[in-house]
Parts: sequence; structure tokens; C-alpha cells
Amino acid sequence: MSTIGHNSGAPLPPEIARRRTFAIISHPDAGKTTLTEKLLVYGGAIQTAGAVRARGEQRRATSDFLKMEQQRGISVSASAMTFEWGDCWFNLLDTPGHEDFSEDTYRTLTAVDAAVMVIDAAKGIEPQTLKLFEVCRMRDLPILTFVNKMDREARDTFEIIDEIQEKLAIDVTPASWPIGMGRDFLGTYDILHDRLGLMDRADRNRKAETLEMKGLDDPALASHVPDGQLTELRENVEMARELMPAFDRQSFGEGHMTPIWFGSAINSFGVKELMDGIGTYGPEPQVQTAQPRNIAPEEKTVAGFVFKVQANMDPKHRDRVAFVRMASGHFQ
Repeated sequence: MSTIGHNSGAPLPPEIARRRTFAIISHPDAGKTTLTEKLLVYGGAIQTAGAVRARGEQRRATSDFLKMEQQRGISVSASAMTFEWGDCWFNLLDTPGHEDFSEDTYRTLTAVDAAVMVIDAAKGIEPQTLKLFEVCRMRDLPILTFVNKMDREARDTFEIIDEIQEKLAIDVTPASWPIGMGRDFLGTYDILHDRLGLMDRADRNRKAETLEMKGLDDPALASHVPDGQLTELRENVEMARELMPAFDRQSFGEGHMTPIWFGSAINSFGVKELMDGIGTYGPEPQVQTAQPRNIAPEEKTVAGFVFKVQANMDPKHRDRVAFVRMASGHFQ
């Protein structure tokens, strides 16, 4: 699997190189918790996603385990979750979206190698998203963007991309392109791999059907996409390729470019493509800046740093948990 190299120069051992440590950032209600759960479902960490849209006792999201989170339906503290996807081992840090708990997010972002930015397709860049992006920028974190809720009424795709480029001052390259929006949302065309993804509205937990294509002129497209939407898709993708830069691995790794996917987390659509993107393009473990010297991930001596201490998670016990980012050390 081809990835961005870590910044010590030498190739990493396969067991280390397969690790992807990332956080998910967003404004409240952009769908971050729903996306997190779909990632866990796809990775086999849980069987079904929690009813994050339900009320009262029915609302129990896997990553929202504190009483306040369950009552308010928001993430207020970072949770750490791990699972395998393909050849990779994912370390996912779910971060608070609500601004009242942003300090926890800032600390968590010191422990990751990349971030997934979730954007509401109808609202675009919101204040908390902008704040968290600036924290990522200070650390030169690579950003992967997921535009959520395409199955609802959304803004024009070019308008969303323009806003990201203007407000965040970052190059955007489309990894996929949406076909319709709202009730007319059919799916997406995978620009990087020439694949057609079709959303299944009947089963929200079903993985989308993916069909290999020989480019946008493949006659097979016409049997799955109505004429009007197909013409619009071809015109929009052609225009996007002319106006926007192609994906550049180095620029992405340095935090200057973000690939963008479109989908609907609640309908499990676009999630697999995003996960493949994290595994293929996401950075492997990076050198950690420390005193008196930097620590390379391939070093055998065990080293790490505590980025968060959480206490009193269970009212029945006086518990305390320290979250540690391992900077080096591995077992043969």
C-alpha cells in the first residue's frame, strides 16, 4: 500500500508503517459522531451504529459514553478507538465538536498524524470547523475532507469547494463527485479510481454498490445514471479537472491540499471510499518533536506522551485513565 513517508527519511517496518492515527473534526451537528460509528461498523469494531438521532434512553452512541454526552447528543470528550481496515490499523480519536469543550480537542490534535474534516453540505464551513482547522494548520496536519448529508438539500458543489479554498486557504482536489443532491442524490463518481458508487436508500447500514468504469464515457454509466444527471456529471467533472489541481501526495502530506469526498454518513454512503483514502494516502507514524531530542517511530525504546487524563468516567468508581500517544517502541 503506497503511503506518505514519515519525516525521518528511512522506511518504517511494516508493522509500524501500517498504522494510521487520525482525529475527526467538525462543527456540532455536522455528522461527526454518525461518521465515527460507521467507520467502526465498517472496521468490525461494532456490529451496528448507535441511534444517535433517537431520544432519551435510545440515544447511545458508541463514542459518546459520558452521561452529559448521552443526554445532549454531542461529543464533549475525546475517545480513542482502534480497528483494522485492509492492510492498515486505524487509531481513531473522536473529538468534541462543541466549542465549550474545544480545549480537549486541541490537546487531542497533538497526538494524531492527520485529521478528517467533516462538513455539512448545506452549511459549509462553520465557526468551530474554522477554529479546529487552524489548530491543524499550526501542526501542518494533512486534512481529508468529507462533505456529509448530501442526501439532504445541499449547496452547489463548486460553491462548497470555493468556500473551503477561500476561507481555509487550502487547495482542494475532488476525490469523488456527487451525482445530484437531496432527494435526487444518486451517489458519486470516484474520480481517483473511475468507479461509480450508488447509494441504497432502503438500508442505511448497507455498503454502497460500487461499479468499475472505463471513464466518464463508459456506456455502462447510462444504464445507472439518468440522462440529465449524467450530462451534468460529465460537464462538472470536466470543469473540475480544468479548474482544480490534481491530487499531489507531497502537497497533501504538508497540509497544503485536501482531497474531498462527498457522501451521507447516516446512509453509510461514501464511508468506504473515505476509509480507503485514509489507508492509501494517510501518513504513517511521524517523528515526534520532543526534548532533548526528537523521537522516531522505528526506535525500539518505548516512549510516549500523555495528551489527556480523564477521571470519574464511571460514577460508581473513582477511576482515572491516561491517554498516551506512543512515539516509539515495538515488539518483535
